[in-house]
Amino acid sequence: MRILGIDPALRTTGYGVIDASATRRPQLVEAGVVAPHNGASLERRLRELYDGIAEVIEQTKPERVVIEALYTSYRNPKTALLMAHARGVLCLAAARAGVAVEALDHARVKRALVGSGAARKGQINAMVTHLLGLRQAPKPDDVSDALALALAFANIANHPVIPSGAPKARSRRAR
Repeated sequence: MRILGIDPALRTTGYGVIDASATRRPQLVEAGVVAPHNGASLERRLRELYDGIAEVIEQTKPERVVIEALYTSYRNPKTALLMAHARGVLCLAAARAGVAVEALDHARVKRALVGSGAARKGQINAMVTHLLGLRQAPKPDDVSDALALALAFANIANHPVIPSGAPKARSRRAR
């Protein structure tokens, strides 16, 4: 299964495409960022984001798009609204290409990759690097996060990328 993971943002949207199979290690197909012009109007940035992801979809032909689920904090409603705009155009690009979209939240991605919803970013980056057989963690973090989304979905969707019996992350609980 070819999976496109997307870490949405209006400044730098990370993406990562993998080929996942139950019988072999996941393969990195392509990864990068779509970075709309920073000072441009919201409408122009959304158009650039749409065009960039539409091009990635056209060139890589994923079977599934996995995008970070929208979360919000009452302290930052404006940020959440801007993120919703970005997610909307990314979902539209996938829909126009006829590709199904799945949303995964942070905790589910962490559990699918390292066995704990409390895993730290360094643990996630290390697992992405290990699973894809890379020499170093993908940069920027937006790319690593997008690849984590794709790998987590593969693991959840019966294309396990983590061998059974693999060590899981441990978290400490306050007593």
